[in-house]
Amino acid sequence: MSHAPTPTPDAPAIDLDHLSVRYGSFVAVDDLTFTVRRGEIFGLLGPNGAGKTTTFLCLTQQVGISSGAVRIFGLDLNREFDAIKPRFGYVPDTENHFDEFTAEQNLRLFAELYDVNFNRIDYCLELVELDRARHLPVLAYSKGMKKKLLLARELLHEPELLLLDEPTANLDVHSTARIRRILQELARAGTTVFVTTHNMTEVEEMCDRVAIINHGKLIDLDTPTAFKVRHTERIVDVVLERNGTHERREMHLTNDAARRDLAELLTSEIPVTLHTREFNFYQAFLKLTGEEYN
Repeated sequence: MSHAPTPTPDAPAIDLDHLSVRYGSFVAVDDLTFTVRRGEIFGLLGPNGAGKTTTFLCLTQQVGISSGAVRIFGLDLNREFDAIKPRFGYVPDTENHFDEFTAEQNLRLFAELYDVNFNRIDYCLELVELDRARHLPVLAYSKGMKKKLLLARELLHEPELLLLDEPTANLDVHSTARIRRILQELARAGTTVFVTTHNMTEVEEMCDRVAIINHGKLIDLDTPTAFKVRHTERIVDVVLERNGTHERREMHLTNDAARRDLAELLTSEIPVTLHTREFNFYQAFLKLTGEEYN
């Protein structure tokens, strides 16, 4: 008698081992290797066409693996997908609701597929602030409401792993903030959140770690704080008042002499303004890839 495979308790949530996905001669994902830890918010950052969505399509078995391997909770994606599937929720970058149905009817349909108690629908709709619009046809929903309904649908079965492809793209400020708060609360409760984005602000505000990819290749992987430490320019912009005019100085603090110059300046004069350079993910991306970000 065969037994269903079970996850390995100490295995990462996701383990990509030299993953490649090719469409003929075009390489969409090129030898990706990294792990996503359990209970973290992990961001996959890159411009349009970098390979982010293809990676997710591979994780959800909508696209086949050309070479390499993927394990989710220690289970092999190709051989043990039936055991993996109930453990994750996938929020794609485009809405795929039954638009003529109401929000509640949409969720009832998926609750039946997931074998979830209908009481869970009330909680999920309230979580994404759609409880008052539950009886409206989805056709009447705004783009932000449809995006939030996608999230509610994938939370019905309380997944251990949540995959979100550009979850806040083209949303208003309030909807964006709400979705970010929900994801942070889920992660604190132990859910692993893997999110693709080309929104650098989102990475800084929400992610525990981020992988930067371009042309399907892994460029760098670290925490947002570590990126800041490694890529923030050690420059102070000083504005001095001299004979009724403003003199601007750019002081590079990369050596002891430069730091002494700044200290001496501050003991002899009071600057009109003094600012350190802020970390800029866009500039870091340019530095790492040598390409414009779009």
